[in-house]
Amino acid sequence: MIRHIVFFTARDPADLPRIREGLLTLGNIPHATHFEVGQNLYADKLTGTEVDLVVYAEFPDEAALAAYKADPIYEEAIRRVRPLREMRIAADIKAT
Repeated sequence: MIRHIVFFTARDPADLPRIREGLLTLGNIPHATHFEVGQNLYADKLTGTEVDLVVYAEFPDEAALAAYKADPIYEEAIRRVRPLREMRIAADIKAT
């Protein structure tokens, strides 16, 4: 299983609903076995980093994750979200 985790911050907090809406469209891509978008409730006091939204998805294997990233909905979500976000950090973790 692959865990796909992506952290986002908004350029303008007023855009958080639009960013969330754009990210939720990713849930329409059929390759994930689990998909969610959540608002972060915690600010990292050590680094001062504050993540606004988190995408968490699970995929059965790397091929499913690659198919997810190749889907046209993925490109559309990027087009919608990229201009509104400040930071994006992604990690793909292979579960052991």
